[in-house]
Amino acid sequence: MGARGEGTIKAGDRETHLLYTNRALADAEAVMGKSVMGAINGGYEAMGITDLVTLLRAGMEAARRDTGEAGRVTMADAYDVMDAVGLAGVYTVVIRAVSDVISYVPNGADPNG
Repeated sequence: MGARGEGTIKAGDRETHLLYTNRALADAEAVMGKSVMGAINGGYEAMGITDLVTLLRAGMEAARRDTGEAGRVTMADAYDVMDAVGLAGVYTVVIRAVSDVISYVPNGADPNG
């Protein structure tokens, strides 16, 4: 299926689906003004809340587009999710899914090395 990372954040009976692709990561980079890899390489302490919410919103928006659901996901929507589950709950799911995209290699073997 290509470079995709998916995750689900559960808060009570609400589930928020996330989808990360190269396009979603590029969208987040455009808002953050820095690379996604630069934002996540510093770990939990180095990533600001705004960076994390930007990545969360990008994943929520990509999932919305993937399902064909109408509307757009806003930063306020992403903050609502973070407020419901906490910073650490969002961080864990987002970083795992983003890592799946960054580390993707077709058919599990690096054709370049």
